[in-house]
Amino acid sequence: MRKIAVITGAGAGVGRATAEEFARQGYDVALLSRDSARLHRAAEALEAYSIRALPIPTDVADAAAVEAAADRVETELGAIDVWVNVAMATVFAPVAKLTPEEIERGTQVTYLGQVHGMMSALKRMRVRNRGTIVNVGSALAYRSVPLQAVYCGAKAAIRGFTDSLRSEIIHDKLAVHLTIVDLPAINTPQFDWSLNKMGRRAKPVAPIYDPEVPARAIFFAATHKRRDVWLGFSTIKAILANRIAPGLIDRYLAKAGYSGQLTEQPTVPDAPANLFEPVKGDYGAHGRFDAESRTVSWEMFTDRHRMVFFAAIALGLAVLAHQVAKRLDV
Repeated sequence: MRKIAVITGAGAGVGRATAEEFARQGYDVALLSRDSARLHRAAEALEAYSIRALPIPTDVADAAAVEAAADRVETELGAIDVWVNVAMATVFAPVAKLTPEEIERGTQVTYLGQVHGMMSALKRMRVRNRGTIVNVGSALAYRSVPLQAVYCGAKAAIRGFTDSLRSEIIHDKLAVHLTIVDLPAINTPQFDWSLNKMGRRAKPVAPIYDPEVPARAIFFAATHKRRDVWLGFSTIKAILANRIAPGLIDRYLAKAGYSGQLTEQPTVPDAPANLFEPVKGDYGAHGRFDAESRTVSWEMFTDRHRMVFFAAIALGLAVLAHQVAKRLDV
């Protein structure tokens, strides 16, 4: 009997690639996201793997809608084995240009969307005393960058909520596994359809990875007992560098954090923005950075072998911090 996975944000980007990875591994897959047409196209593509694919148009910011989707999955497919929280929304803008409504909406989707997913999944897994919940985090949960306060704040909140819930699961002696996968920059449509107030097109900070890379890491996290997974050496460097010299990184990002996230190309006046409404179109897993993105990552650090490398990495980062300090004349 096939196992069943629920993937949020499954219409495009990392969610779309993750849905395909689970289908390729023989899972029946429920796909949740807002755009019905794109979601149904994704589901049709997954059926090529001879699995059942169930598209459920859902705004994860709506707790009742997420709960209704979970009910439908268990009615039409069966008991949920894995729930993966991927859906996100963000704004590229300094805080001074944000509105309260934009901050609230980005937080509702990126943070509360994962909370709603955790609650609906746990409600069902607790009864059966089995199942796995995978949350998708980011290196930016540990080291925030300018122009992405909404996203960074939401991802940091996800990490806090996840850690609290994990302790509660352990206290209750549940055989439910909760894990988080922290990602580097990924080549997804996010950089074309996120609300952008900067006047220049957004770009991920290199190194960039194809969405199939985190999809494989997410599947690994779902099928192995790991507390968390850091994907990509850039993620490891960001997390550890912030632990060693956060003030120095503040100043470095004040200089490099703007240009590093923006191209020289101006945004068009009617550029799409998916914050409040989904952007129509046949978007898939990939964004426009295929020529620059990597298809593999040899660095996938988990709690079981991470400490072996910490001392060497910390030493290297200390040297790097010294070099950056000299460049900044601090």
